[in-house]
Amino acid sequence: MITRILNRMKQIITLAAVSILSASCLAQSHPGAEEFAARAAKEHGFDAAETMELLGDARFKESIVEAMTRPAEGKDWHEYRKIFLNEERIEGGVEFWREHEELISRAAETYGVEPEMIVSIIGVETYYGRITGGYRVLDALATLSFHYPENLRDRSAFFSRELMNFMLLGKEEELPLREVKGSYAGAMGLGQFMPSSYLEYAVDLDGDGRRDLWSSVADATGSVANYLRRHGWKAGQPVTARASVAEGASTGPVTRSSYKPEKTLSDLAAEGFTTALDIPADTRSGIVRLRESAGDSYWLTFDNFYVITRYNRSALYAMAVYDLSQAVRAAREAG
Repeated sequence: MITRILNRMKQIITLAAVSILSASCLAQSHPGAEEFAARAAKEHGFDAAETMELLGDARFKESIVEAMTRPAEGKDWHEYRKIFLNEERIEGGVEFWREHEELISRAAETYGVEPEMIVSIIGVETYYGRITGGYRVLDALATLSFHYPENLRDRSAFFSRELMNFMLLGKEEELPLREVKGSYAGAMGLGQFMPSSYLEYAVDLDGDGRRDLWSSVADATGSVANYLRRHGWKAGQPVTARASVAEGASTGPVTRSSYKPEKTLSDLAAEGFTTALDIPADTRSGIVRLRESAGDSYWLTFDNFYVITRYNRSALYAMAVYDLSQAVRAAREAG
């Protein structure tokens, strides 16, 4: 009897030691994992042991770190533009629009966003659903939460919040967290929503009780339209216009960080930036400079341009979305 008790005690001690060692190994493989699990338990009621087990299944991916250091938005405009403004992507947009015309029209009318803008964002993000990402979202978010590239401005706190939101999303939408796939940054579905955006802006437009951004085109298009509307999109309002630049004009007004319009067109005209379009002089605008193959071009940008940059905070991205939207609409109307 005593021998059995002693053996049982040894087993318990051994299991406890293994558990401690496993947690220690996990903390070493994902620095900060234990603190994250404790925060998940305190702030959202997750079981800390289950969170550690989930993180134990998350794999560090060197390819994700490498991808973060060479984003497409680091290219010059003339290089970036041709990724998205080509015959195949334009024709693909026309085809996608025609195939899902009723659903796209419903999303556009429900949320007050032009249909070509919805089509274009999905076209830029995932090639109309052809490329939604091959990384496990769990791996992507864990890698960028706990192993963010040291040579870049530290955004690990952002990805840690997204990892937490991913866990919340898993509970809310009953997603299999170990199986869900997305981009190297953890974005998901046809419109590439980060977990926080999924939680906040995704909609159930098809009314089946779930917000499915992978296989429900209704939910995906509705969610993209809702995202734009919630960030201030105004249908029928200008997005951007090429600027004429007076000789000797200073480049001081050029936007370099936030793309929220701050000056009126009359203010910018006084500084040497004008447009041939008939837009009220009191309209607020910004100035963006793009690097073309034959020199720089300057563009007046308006509130709707700023809204697109809320989706991806890059002037190149916003210009590509707008240009593709216009090209797809023109091709569709041409028959």
